Formats: sequence, C-alpha cells, structure tokens
Amino acid sequence: MIFQKQIWKKVILFLLILSPALYSCRNSHTSKHNESEKTETVADTTDLLDTILLRGALIAATDYGSTNYFIYRGEPMGYQYEMLKSLGEFLGVNIDLRIEHDLDSAVNKLKQRDIDIIAMPLTVTSSRLEQMDFTIPFMFTRQVLVQRKPEGYRNMASADQIEKHLIRNILKLGGKTIVVQKGTIYINRLKTLEDEIADTINIVEDDREVEQLIEAVSKGEIDYTVADEMVAKVASRIYPDIDVKMPISFHQKIAWAVPKNEPELLDTINFWLKKFNKSLQARLLYNKYFKNIRTRKIAVSPYNSYAGGKISPYDSLIKKASKIIGWDWRLLASMIYQESEFNPSVKSWVGAYGLMQLMPTAMKKYNIDSTSSAEEQIVAGVKLLKFFEKLLPDSITDSTERIKFTLASYNAGLGHILDARRLAAKYGKDPNVWDNNVDYFVLHLSEKKYYHDPVVRNGYARGWETYQFVQEILDRYKHYKQLIPDG
Repeated sequence: MIFQKQIWKKVILFLLILSPALYSCRNSHTSKHNESEKTETVADTTDLLDTILLRGALIAATDYGSTNYFIYRGEPMGYQYEMLKSLGEFLGVNIDLRIEHDLDSAVNKLKQRDIDIIAMPLTVTSSRLEQMDFTIPFMFTRQVLVQRKPEGYRNMASADQIEKHLIRNILKLGGKTIVVQKGTIYINRLKTLEDEIADTINIVEDDREVEQLIEAVSKGEIDYTVADEMVAKVASRIYPDIDVKMPISFHQKIAWAVPKNEPELLDTINFWLKKFNKSLQARLLYNKYFKNIRTRKIAVSPYNSYAGGKISPYDSLIKKASKIIGWDWRLLASMIYQESEFNPSVKSWVGAYGLMQLMPTAMKKYNIDSTSSAEEQIVAGVKLLKFFEKLLPDSITDSTERIKFTLASYNAGLGHILDARRLAAKYGKDPNVWDNNVDYFVLHLSEKKYYHDPVVRNGYARGWETYQFVQEILDRYKHYKQLIPDG
C-alpha cells in the first residue's frame, strides 16, 4: 500500500534531516557523472508528500467565515482549521494556512503547486476531477435555496401562511434572480435546473462569499442565493428571518482537493481521514460548529473576527501600550492571550498575576497589585518586556530574532536564555538565531547534560515551556495578522 511506503519514507527523511553527514559520506572515487545521475534520480522521484515532510509544513488554502476559520476571543477556531490541525499532527508538520476568497484563484494556485491542498468544503464533480484530485468525503450535503421569510412572519397565524410566501417547488424558480458566489458549483446546478424546468433563471455571479450573500438576503439587499445546507442551517440561527428548507440538489460528496498525480499525498490524507471520520473527535467537531446552540452568540460577538473584528475587550489598551516597545499590537495581544486568555484577575500556581502574569518581584517593581487596572497591568508587562529587550546582546541585530529572544526571556528569565546562547555557541550553532539554534538548547535545559555544562550559570530550567511559549505566541500572531486589521 502506498501509505505503508510513506511510513518508511517519513522515517528515512527524518534520519536524513538529523544526520546531514549521511549526505557527505560518499566514496571519494565516485565520478561526477555518477553524482549527477544520482541527483537526477532523486529529483525525479521526489513527490509532494516528500516535499511537505522535508519542509515541515503543509501549505493549505481555506476560506474565512463563521464556520471554517475565524478567531473568537483570541483563539483561532473553525471546522476546517481544526481538521487541518489534526492532519498536521498526524503528518508531524505545521500548517501554513492561506486565506482564499476566490475559489478559482485557489484552484489555479493548486495547479501551479503554490499550495498543497484546498481545505474547503468542496463539492466533488466530474468537471472538478479533471482539474484536481479529491480526498474521500468527510461529509455529505445538498444545495439549498436561501430566501427571506415574509414581512411580519412572526405575527402570522400559522406556518401555512408563511409557506404561501416561500418557494417550495423548483418550477417556481423560473424568472427569479439568484445571486451566487463566483466560481462555485451553484452556478452549474442552477444552469442544469434551467434546462430541467425549461425556463430562465437569472443567475448573477458575485465576488462576495456565501455567508455575505446570505446576510444580504436577510437584509433584503437580494432576494435569493444558494448555499450548502450545513452552512445555511448555521446561518439560519444567526439570521432567523431566512428560510433554508428548499433543496435544489441531491446529496453530494464534500471533500478536500490536492494536485493531480500526487498519489502518495492523497493516499496518506485518505488513510488519516478514514480514521478521523469514524472518530469521536470528528463527531464532536461537527456538533461544535454545525449543531452548537451557542452559534448565534459566537457569530455576533464583537470578539469574533468575522463579525466584530476585535480580539479582546482590551484592544485599545494593547494598541496604546504596544507603542512603548514598538511591536505590532496583535503580537502583544497574542502574548497576553498566551499568558492569561485576557483574564485580568487570574493567578497561577507560582504566584504570577493578571493579564501579563507578572511575578511578585515584577509586580513590586512596577507597583502592581490586585487593585491595578487592566491598563496598568498591560503597561507594566510591556515595560518588563522592554527591560528584557534592552538587556539582550547587541549582536542579535535582526528585529524578528530580538522579539523571539525577548519573549523567551519574559517566560524563563534572561539568565536561562543567555545560558542557551552560550550552549549554542559551544556546539557550533548561531547564538543570535532562535529557530533551530538557541531554541534547541532552551528546549533541553532540563537535561543534565546541558544544565550541568560549565557554560551554564543558571542551572536547570523547564525549557520545554519556554520553547512552546514562543512558538505558540508567534503561531497565533500569524492568525491574528491574517484575520484582524492592523489599526
């Protein structure tokens, strides 16, 4: 089976990454001709899955909306997003998520190998199969007409009165104007219906996304649109004045897409997806996003990036304080979420307090106590960040690297980070670069081999916590940059 071969490929690739010497231990008498033949063979046999594993990241395109991908109260969420996270964990790679509002654009990028997968709920059709390969389906749904309930429907005496104002027969679509998202399968379905009912349907393609068009129906800006039933049902909880009960298609397969002729990638994803589809995780995830009674509350919250565009109740304070250190306010917001999830009164088991989880010594230094306001807490935390940043060696010249070292120092203390820099220098790594250099030694500062090393002056540290602290803040910051406006 192709997937079983990939298990061995992953092991071999992992060993090659860890052992660069394997590349250089060649017979010194090997001819240049033979070397070029080897190189050519490797290039010819490299497939996309190999590339993803070596890169350490799966480049995925998805769309931004209230179910697929969004931020709620500082946390990245979404059905497609959480599925991708699970796939990334299975592959042992990170997810490099790209937002695509235009499906045609996403398909072109997939063909050109600019992305590895389209992680959107795509309907599988024969015409699409000519352009890309699809995974096994992760759900089945049908297309429905989205229409507005009649004015004053709440005061109508019976459901029958409401029904009289709604389309319940496909034949009634003749002569109607239906606005649908550009590039979607809904256009082909409506054209097929035109032929089936032998009447004209005025089909208008629109650059807006499906959820935006549903909102436009609710507001009376347009009369009709089409959506997948699962999305339409969620939207009907947000906009109770729309009706989504009129199906215009049979049930269809919903899946992800990968480039053509990448059987090992496709087989590996399908292997994971078969297990995922049968899992409790899959059922819980579906219920969370498509059956959750809190859907409306989440969707209309000002702290939903899709609806309100805010990260937290403290955005204005964070923007103001970020100027002290010269950081993007969204980076500082990601750090505060990491520390406290925006809870100004939380206290940790080691005594750290508030939004910035200041330790008692820092609280004393900056005059912070349990009566301090959110603004005072944030300003104190930023001043502490600035203090650590100034103490970093001038040899760390890159601004992005200085941010990483500052975050690490805030979490572990500067002494442990300087120890990791000395270890990096001793073992031939760059002490001025975090990724794959100093972070390795921070991660291992809980091991005797390293914390007993003569260059280490501050002893043992729970370095894995600091490693994750920096990584998770920066990963979340990427999501914030994609979904939250700067300003």
